[in-house]
Amino acid sequence: MKVIVCGAGQVGSNIARQLAREGNDITLIDQDVDLIRKIGDELDVRGMVGHASHPDILEAAGAGESDMIIAVTYSDEVNMVACQVAHTLFDVPKKVARIRSQEYLHPMWSDLYSRDHLPIDVIISPEVEVAHAISRRLKVPGAIDMVSFADGKVQVIGVRLDESCPIVNTPLRQLTELFPDLNIVVVGIYRDGKMIVPSSDDQMFPGDEVYFCADVGHVARAMPLFGHEEQEARSVVIVGGGNIGLHLGVLIESEMKNVSLKIIEHNQQRAEFVQEQLNNTIVLAGDALDPEILSEAKVNRAETLVALTNDDEVNILSSLLAKGQGCESAITLINNPVFSGIMTSHGIDVVVDPRATTVSEILRHIRRGRIRGLHSFQDGAAEVVEGEALETSKLVGKELRDVKLPTGTIIGAILRDGEVIIPRGGTIIRPNDRVVIFALRNAVRKVEEMFSVSLEFF
Repeated sequence: MKVIVCGAGQVGSNIARQLAREGNDITLIDQDVDLIRKIGDELDVRGMVGHASHPDILEAAGAGESDMIIAVTYSDEVNMVACQVAHTLFDVPKKVARIRSQEYLHPMWSDLYSRDHLPIDVIISPEVEVAHAISRRLKVPGAIDMVSFADGKVQVIGVRLDESCPIVNTPLRQLTELFPDLNIVVVGIYRDGKMIVPSSDDQMFPGDEVYFCADVGHVARAMPLFGHEEQEARSVVIVGGGNIGLHLGVLIESEMKNVSLKIIEHNQQRAEFVQEQLNNTIVLAGDALDPEILSEAKVNRAETLVALTNDDEVNILSSLLAKGQGCESAITLINNPVFSGIMTSHGIDVVVDPRATTVSEILRHIRRGRIRGLHSFQDGAAEVVEGEALETSKLVGKELRDVKLPTGTIIGAILRDGEVIIPRGGTIIRPNDRVVIFALRNAVRKVEEMFSVSLEFF
């Protein structure tokens, strides 16, 4: 697949890296000469210096032969115009744009993005995606990551294990024997910087980050097995009333009716605006690093503080201050990946990486075949893919023990006629089943092929 990526920032470079790893032909455009040179040295991509929406630059980048353009520069307008030029002059089949400004995304203007007007096939709004990602974590206390598949009937949940976990040092095959009616499958273990798909003989150890696939009705029973019995938050404090904080506030008010919510916003004018947009939320104007403001927000009684400002240092420090005052857990937005790896050892429970969230959403729209859903974990080390099994697929019609799955993959769940099936050796996949598969980075392409109309898998 030939893809043009406009914008070599963190999102653009990570999309380019992931797609290049899979053997795609990638051209990356940015105005920053040094950035293009650096990325060109690191990645197997073609780098071009120029303005991403200019026709001559897109022509030189090969837009006439491209399958897709992904516009993720820092300018909404450049992203929008790049898609328009790619469509009108070069007939690029698929156009993806990142648009941050909420003024462009109001439902009343949705006709703007039709094929006859501003032809963008997929709009990615990082702030909205991050807010949804955080709301999912709030609904499963103790999870470091959670994403839903199969119309919300299946969840893939990441948890961090400690010494209190009752099933550490236990071979995974014994979990099925001990809990035969518990519909979960451990699909991935992240240990010492490496993701593995475990076998039945593998064990989990304290410090592991474990990913399991579960029937949504069994999640509450499963979490204590992994050492997590945290209660769902009844009091939440959000630091930062920007677009992410406001979106999260709207989600909490609409979906988590029993939660008492407070927002701390540094800017007085913005605080007043946020207060007007919400119905049952108290908005405090002040500095989240001021202990008095934290006390006024009653963080000592809050189950969760969510730090969402544009400043990593403020997010980190306000989280640590809140936990010092007695807040039970902290969810912290961190843009700089250098900070991410060290935060959990310093008392921060969950780190949210907006770049990774945006990359996951873009990848979901890039994958070919009957792909219904996708989420990327641990900076692309693995993906969970939900696909529709075609009648011609080699997945169909045989017991799973006889199906040769690609190395580094595991089936976590099957949805058939609205019912969740946790796979066992004797399970047979039927046409039109929706299959949730966990795949390591180097196996993702083969999983994609499993759900493609054209055959010759593996």
